[in-house]
Amino acid sequence: MSHKQVQAAPQVAQATQQPKAHRAWLIAMLIACASASQTAQAAGGDADTERENLARIDAELERVQVMVKEAAERAPSGQRVKFRYDWLLQDLQLLRKGVADHVDAPRQPRPVPPLRGDYRQ
Repeated sequence: MSHKQVQAAPQVAQATQQPKAHRAWLIAMLIACASASQTAQAAGGDADTERENLARIDAELERVQVMVKEAAERAPSGQRVKFRYDWLLQDLQLLRKGVADHVDAPRQPRPVPPLRGDYRQ
């Protein structure tokens, strides 16, 4: 076995031993990027297509949340440096909230109260 082969083995082992939560986060980001790319490519696409894409993103983020919760339950205790699954779950929830806020936003202009305009007495 050559010296180069010996050095490559730990890197491969390290890459395959990533926590599930880290992989879940990467999957979520890839899905979001792919959907954003599809949406950008369909510039001028209709609102229904965008809503379908956002619904798929939300469903995938929900699945990732389930994976993170399961990984958190199985996480070893007593480690000096811990992975903060709770922070990851908060970020995933924030992503889902952003998607939901956009989908639920009114599509019609909202009435805005008029400004007073005269500020002198």
